[in-house]
Order: sequence, then structure tokens, then C-alpha cells
Amino acid sequence: MKVTLAATQMKCTWEIENNIEKAKQLISNSAKKGANIILIQELFQTPYFCIEYDEKIFSLAKPFKDNPVIFEMAELAKKLNVVLPISYFEVENNAYYNAIAIIDADGKILGNYRKSHIPDGPGYLEKYYFNPGDTGFKVWSTKFGKIGVGICWDQWFPEAARIMALKGAEILLYPTAIGDEPRSKYDSSSAWQRVMQGHAAANVLPVVASNRIGTETVQGQSNGFYGSSFICDRSGSMLAEASKDKEEIITAEIDIEENHLFRRNWGLFRDRRIDLYQELLSLDGNLKD
Repeated sequence: MKVTLAATQMKCTWEIENNIEKAKQLISNSAKKGANIILIQELFQTPYFCIEYDEKIFSLAKPFKDNPVIFEMAELAKKLNVVLPISYFEVENNAYYNAIAIIDADGKILGNYRKSHIPDGPGYLEKYYFNPGDTGFKVWSTKFGKIGVGICWDQWFPEAARIMALKGAEILLYPTAIGDEPRSKYDSSSAWQRVMQGHAAANVLPVVASNRIGTETVQGQSNGFYGSSFICDRSGSMLAEASKDKEEIITAEIDIEENHLFRRNWGLFRDRRIDLYQELLSLDGNLKD
């Protein structure tokens, strides 16, 4: 089965309804380009508020159940016959999560994933806002293939990608908010792409990443985001790449069955030695007696 993937990138402001409408327009335009699975960036309803502490932000969180934006996007997915992973700020009782709802092409809401790895550093103060996700890594069967979804910082961890591949993922998707590294001269953009290209090659499946662009400010603190959204094939080779500073849609076609055949032939999953990987369950690499 051939499937067309799309990644988008956009600027966000504090006009929340405008951000939602812009995202819907990007989705509609992606569908016009033939896209079957469309990825919108992380936390697209607002600027990336984790730049700084602001207690008022918690009032923006909404539950997964009966979430109006998720319902709105489900209607759009059904109308356009597309699969949509939709990022949002979730609240459940006293817990807050960086979450993503998975919507199939018939508008059915398949489930919810909560970001597992929560960063904490200058410009990315997520531990103030989010609890660590408790859903584990998931794979969803959609009309256009089995997809696994991680959120931003999750994309730096090969264990997450491998687990989703083991669970049958045929495509990995990573909605993202990444850019400048305050208090550092490090430009992470190339490494950000390469680590996910490595997931593609190591698991023999395509990867889609959608980042934001522009400079955003919270409580007087600003951070710039470098776009560079991309789609790579099962070998990690770039199929499409966006600019660093423009609102864009990129698309690429992949062949799921051809990837299956190559993955079986290549033998990576045949030759795994799970009896030798116990140290991965420790923080320091030492097995406890």
C-alpha cells in the first residue's frame, strides 16, 4: 500500500483560535496535495509556553474526554479522509500531560498518548507543566497503516522508537517544538534530524517530524524555533525537508508493503539478542544482584 505523508510547520501567537484555524488550513491544504497522514507540530494551539514559568498557563489545559478541539479535528479528519495526530495540553484531575490524540480517517478517536520523556532546561521548562506520561509507547492501526507517535524529547531516545517498531509501527511520527538552546551556543538542528534518521535506518521504517518556526515569548523570555521539518525513508534518507523559517507543507510517498519486505529481508529484528539487553533496564548500566 502506498501512502502519502505530510509534515507541516507554522508560527503561533497568543490568538488561540487563529492558531487552530491556521492548523486546520494547513491540514486541508495537505489533503489537497494528496496526503493521507498529516502531522501538525507539538502544542500548536499556543506559543510554546514552556519557555518560562507562568501559573496562568495551567488554565489552558483540557481533558482528553469531550475535548472540543479534538472533536473539531475529528470532524475535519472524516471530511478529508486523513489520519491526524493532534497535540494538546491535557489535564486529568490533578495531573497535567503533554499529550496527543490519534484520529483515524473516518473521524474515530483511537486513543491518547502522553509524552514519556519530559525535559527540563533553559527555554524548555516542561517539568514545571507536565507529569511524565503513563501510557507507555503505543501503536495505532489506521486506515493508512500502523503509526507510532512520540512527542519532541521522546525523539532522542532510541528505546522509544524500537518499542514502537516492535509493536508493529510502520511509520513513526514526532510532533516537535525545538529551536535555540538558551545559555549555549550549541545548534541542535542537525543532530535533531540525524537522531531520527537513525531511528528510521535502525528500524527500517519512515519517520516524519513536524517542528514550529518563529520567535515566541513567555513572561518576557523568548526562544526561536528552527523549523526544518522533514520526512525520511526507511534508510534515513531525506524525502522532503522544510526551511528553517517559512510556514510550509511537505509531502512524500512511501510504500508500506515494500518496506515490510525489506525489513524482513534485512534481519535486524531476527537477530536481536534480548538475552543481552538487561542493562537497558538500569540507569547506570550495572545489573543489581
